[in-house]
Amino acid sequence: METTTYLCIGCPLGCRLEVDEGEKGEIVEVRGFSCKRGKEYAVQEHTDPRRTLTTTVAIDGAIVARLPVKSSQAIPKGRVQAACTALRAVRVSAPVRLGDVIVADILDTGADIVATRDVAWGG
Repeated sequence: METTTYLCIGCPLGCRLEVDEGEKGEIVEVRGFSCKRGKEYAVQEHTDPRRTLTTTVAIDGAIVARLPVKSSQAIPKGRVQAACTALRAVRVSAPVRLGDVIVADILDTGADIVATRDVAWGG
């Protein structure tokens, strides 16, 4: 049996989690959680780690040069770097509204990349 440790980010407590994995890759036991979210986080992190992507994309016609964006849901951790690389090629034009979809279904992950603020036309 192999034990992996994680620091829970499900709530402010920051529990130290331990996940025991059996010889066939199955989760045998989860320890250290203080709430239901902690156990769910440990299982998710152990079997399919995901991250919310926050970054910026280029914007034309605005006072600012970069538009802050984020993924509408967490994407597989192993796809974050590829998503960032794909977003380097993206340019949008002002005006942009908070919540506008900048890239739909980034890398077939099911997550949209959305604007996280309004950016007006800058003249």
